[in-house]
Amino acid sequence: MLKRNAFGQPVTVKRWLVRVFGSMFYRKFRWKNSTDIQGAEIFQDLPDSNVLLVSNHQTYFADVTLMVYSIQSSLIGRPNEITLKGFLKCPKANFYFIAAEETMKSGFLPKVFARAGAITVKRTWREKGKEIKREVDSKDISNIAKALSDGWVISFPQGTTTPFAPGRKGTAHIIKEHKPIVIPIVINGFRRAFDKKGIFIKKKGTTLSLWIKPPLKINYEDNVETIMKQVIEGIEQSQEYNLVEKDLPILDRDSLQKQKSPSS
Repeated sequence: MLKRNAFGQPVTVKRWLVRVFGSMFYRKFRWKNSTDIQGAEIFQDLPDSNVLLVSNHQTYFADVTLMVYSIQSSLIGRPNEITLKGFLKCPKANFYFIAAEETMKSGFLPKVFARAGAITVKRTWREKGKEIKREVDSKDISNIAKALSDGWVISFPQGTTTPFAPGRKGTAHIIKEHKPIVIPIVINGFRRAFDKKGIFIKKKGTTLSLWIKPPLKINYEDNVETIMKQVIEGIEQSQEYNLVEKDLPILDRDSLQKQKSPSS
């Protein structure tokens, strides 16, 4: 009998999809561009479930793919690298990523990519390029809760690839209710290297940076506004960080932090 995940999807099929997408992006990451990954050893010490990875967002698919690459490589003992062996072994299949339903239905490739672990949600503020106002779908919240109980979830709290956009409070509600370990991730370089979908290369020779920070120290009794502010600070998307050029490789994290400090 095939092993299935929390949504009834065969784990074997998901692993093969991960391998296919991993192979597609390997050359884009290693040969066409370069990667600078820091902090991926954290993945080795996390529990198997109820972990929320929160990140800024620059393309639809490339940045989340590098995150998955870093997870798989770290779990086979090669942190801060990207290795084909990690993707081929795919030691962690119980991971999911939150994506807009509209995006994942926008073509054949996104529909296939969705089968690799997407939790599709309906945007409450925007649809087909127009501003809307819609209540949160309870089914979307239920699916995210189910994914957290089964494994790790990658979330983009801003819900957009636009830099320094405000965070959506849904992420804070999820954190407050389910009390996951929250790992902030800061990404850079993808907007410069790829098209908006993150499939086609726009500029070669770009450094794609991925910084996995230590877990946030969250007081789950705080209100959602406080938690959301902490998350946005963690992924370096508050307005203070807007004062510094963001498309820089993470080469010297200490000096970069000093540059970004509001008091500097």
